Amino acid sequence: MVPAALRELGYEEGRNIEFDYRYAQGKEERLAGLASDLVAAKPDLILALLNPEILAAKRATSTIPIVMAYALTPVESGLIASLARPGGNITGTTIEDPEMGGKKLEILRDTVPHLARVTGLWEPEFPGMDIYYRATERAAKAMDIRLTMLPARTIDEMEHAFTLITRERPDALLVVPTGAIAMYRKRVVEFAASQRLPAMYTGDSPVADASLMSYSPDFRALAQQTAIIIDHVLKGAKPADIPVEQPTLFKLLINLKTAKALGLTFPQSILLRATVVIE
Repeated sequence: MVPAALRELGYEEGRNIEFDYRYAQGKEERLAGLASDLVAAKPDLILALLNPEILAAKRATSTIPIVMAYALTPVESGLIASLARPGGNITGTTIEDPEMGGKKLEILRDTVPHLARVTGLWEPEFPGMDIYYRATERAAKAMDIRLTMLPARTIDEMEHAFTLITRERPDALLVVPTGAIAMYRKRVVEFAASQRLPAMYTGDSPVADASLMSYSPDFRALAQQTAIIIDHVLKGAKPADIPVEQPTLFKLLINLKTAKALGLTFPQSILLRATVVIE
């Protein structure tokens, strides 16, 4: 999305910008080597997506500008000094504040009658996830919801979590899409459908794949924010002086067909809030 947003700002690959991509293919242990390769190539700027990649870039260089995208709790995770004055060679955009987990639970509560037990899938070691979890847990207690988070760092761990969920029968599923959870998204959606579990995700794709709903930043708008920051850095601005931007637009996607299959009816308050309704 960010390269497309850069094109809207007048950047054209082969004319006034070149992209040199590195992919870890889901293997976090490769990130340090890939970051070192990028630094050795002496780029004008490094764009890093998600916390593990941003941390790897940060460890690899303190001089080449780094623009981060989709960062989670970047201050608490040690990526920057503050949102207003990030310091060092890193600036960019964040994806969610820790309170987003509570907002997702609130939407689930308003949609699923008598919601009392929610099980979440997450990657505990993902940088910043502990802060996100604690905020979500506080929100769950305030709403009198029993929240159980199950690790799903690998496909085997995910399948084990599915076995536990099938046995315990929670009222809904909260999916935090990092690592294997993101890689095997369709498997998660299929499982939730097979168990008739209302599920809350992040991003558009799961709802298009027949999940019940998702609530997240507008990723296109976030990419545009990130591209503007990249433009400023390429034109000479110092990352230390560019405030890190948080999402300003959010999307609530709901799938009416899935709701019907689950025997649910979205309340009018949710329908009015929905950005996209899939019928």
